[in-house]
This record gives sequence, C-alpha cells and structure tokens, in this order.
Amino acid sequence: MLNNDGMDLRRLRLLRELARLGSMREVADELGVTTSTVSQQLAVLAREAGAELIEPHGRRVRLTPAGRRLAEHAVTILAAVDAARLDLDPQAEPAGTVRVAGFATAVRRSLLPVTADLAARHPQVRLRIHEHEPAEAYALLAADDVDLALTYDYHLAPAPFDRTVEATPLWSAAWSLGVPAAGPSAPAGTAPEVFGHFGEHDWIVNSRNTADEVVVRTIASMAGFEPRIAHRVDSLDLVQDLIVAGLGVGLLPSDQPTVPGVRLLRLTDPEARLRSYAVTRRGRTAWPPLALILDLLTTRAHGSIR
Repeated sequence: MLNNDGMDLRRLRLLRELARLGSMREVADELGVTTSTVSQQLAVLAREAGAELIEPHGRRVRLTPAGRRLAEHAVTILAAVDAARLDLDPQAEPAGTVRVAGFATAVRRSLLPVTADLAARHPQVRLRIHEHEPAEAYALLAADDVDLALTYDYHLAPAPFDRTVEATPLWSAAWSLGVPAAGPSAPAGTAPEVFGHFGEHDWIVNSRNTADEVVVRTIASMAGFEPRIAHRVDSLDLVQDLIVAGLGVGLLPSDQPTVPGVRLLRLTDPEARLRSYAVTRRGRTAWPPLALILDLLTTRAHGSIR
C-alpha cells in the first residue's frame, strides 16, 4: 500500500540512478555516498511505495517490475521538478507563456512594440494577449487566469489598488475633449470653461469602464452642469464616428490622430490625464518570463512618462 505521506525526491533519484547504472556501488560512487546509504534509502523508498523495488540477482541486485515502473515515473517526476526549478530560477534564461489582459491602447503602445525584442532575444518567452478593460483585467488577475494586467485610471478618478497586487506605473497621456470640427469654435480657457460651452450637448462615455465618466462628471460639475450621458461605447474609433455624426462629444487621447471631422480641445486646470499601469499579483514578479516583460515595459515607458 502506498504511503500517503509521499516519496522523497532524493530517494527517487537514487532509484533512477540504479536503473541507469545497474549497481548500488556505481550509484554510490556517482553520488558520493556509501553503498550502505544507497541500500538503506532504497529500503525506505520501498516502504513509502508499498512494494518491493529491488531483488537479489547473483551478487548484485536488480529492479523488480514494480521498481522498474517506479523508476520510469521517477524519470518524469524528477525532470518536471528540475524544469520547475529552472523556470523559477531568477538567473535562468526566461521561458514560458505570459498571459496578459490589457486595454487596447496599452496593448498597442506598450506590449506590441516589445514583441520584436522577444522574438529576437528571448524566443522561448511567448505572449497570450486578451483585450480587457481594467475591471475585467483585475478579475482575471484575481482568478489567476492571467499573469499581468495592463490597466489605467485618471488622476481625476484614481483607482485604488488592492494589497494583493503590485502596480508599476508605465506612462501617462493627456486627454482632450473631442467635438465636431464643423461646429462653432469653443473659447479657449480652463477645462470647466471648455466643458461649459458644450453643456447642452449629449455626451459619450465608455461602456465597459466608469473612469472617463467620472472625469466627465467631475469637470462638468466644476462648470456647473450635469452632463447628459447619451451614448456608451468602448471603441475610440466609434466615439469619433459618433462625434462626426453630431451625436455627442467625448474624451479622446490628445496624442492620437483623429478622423476628419473631429476637433480636439485641450483641457487644462484641471487636466484629464490617463495613467497606465502594469499590475501583477503580489509575489509573482520573480518569475523570469514575467520579470522580463515588466522590465521591457518599464524600460520602454521610461521616456514616455510625462
């Protein structure tokens, strides 16, 4: 009967070596122990396995059928353990699949540019990318369905970070108010003054995250009005299409090109600034593939943080 306390890996290694070398003395010489130690440890392993593992064979010993079967398992088990140790060794060459959930802009701006470096210098590291808004990415991270979440907040709508995660700032970007280019020009001024000019318009906000709606409502409150939220869409391209169609106004990134028919109005005092983060579960960043991706992301973002 198998001992439910399990088997010692060192004893499995002795059995594997006996199967390979064929003699206890050779095993002892190979591993730098005495023959008596090999014999005693294999006897303990037999008790752990609940089966006879070796039998006399002339002046030597040989593996029983149960011993040969366990030795075959030992090869697989020890190889898996060695692979796991190598995988977790901070000094080892990174290898493995890093699962990432992130918002589309971060995937394009931060993640895709590092793929060429991975392919050229770290071909054993692969990415599995899922496009998700922050709340969705956090849920996947908490469920251990992804290793890395690329998230964002706005400095006017800061997101609290749970103690179970570690957040690394990447880059930030100012956002402007997108309005129809054909409409009347808005007076220059502070963000509340710009918003106030469009107080009677319909407004467009994100359908899968509330951060930009919080920003819109915050600045609108400074301007003394309640924004009429008419449309909720996820795609920034669709936001622009709605603006061109005259169906509303909404926030758009200041540093991205717009389609004809959309004009960006700068927002200051206060700014609407998006801040991006690389978020991992606490204690996971020592895993070499994940550590590599984080290093590449932060190195690339270093010159972009404003």
